[in-house]
Amino acid sequence: MNLQADPAQFMELYSNHEVRLRGYVQSLVPRWSDAEDITQQCTLILWKRFGQFQPGTNFFAWACQIVRFEVRKYWTTAARNKMIFSEDFVAAVTARTLEHGDELQARIDFLQECVAKLPQKQRELLRLRYEEQQSVGSVAESLDRPIEGVYKALSRIRLALHKCISRRAAGQA
Repeated sequence: MNLQADPAQFMELYSNHEVRLRGYVQSLVPRWSDAEDITQQCTLILWKRFGQFQPGTNFFAWACQIVRFEVRKYWTTAARNKMIFSEDFVAAVTARTLEHGDELQARIDFLQECVAKLPQKQRELLRLRYEEQQSVGSVAESLDRPIEGVYKALSRIRLALHKCISRRAAGQA
């Protein structure tokens, strides 16, 4: 690692782009658990190579190149899976991610704000289902609710979040 690398600068840049990088990896890898492993590996590589980053340039674009290389290594070792994306597909996803990155980040920010406005019970339902990756059946069991009720509640919450995000995006335009 270059001794000139500033840990505080890395943390600021990385934390500003972490959600987008995670989403980028998840768009290229079929299994969530593999995407998480790749994201963690990429974080270590980004940290180790941060001394090579040119301040003032696009950190997200630089990081995407490292992600792309790590995802390519994943595909090579996961050749037993028949679901391997072509280089053209990866290039197209990369271009689209870079092109719409700011818009996607704004929507992620809106989502976080809208979730924060939800009642505690709804936030807990989302946490169990999406952060803890529990099945709907497990969530229903944890909350002692009928499974159909959990499906309906999640559907209502997603609709409310969609409306909230849309209103926020319209207000920003």
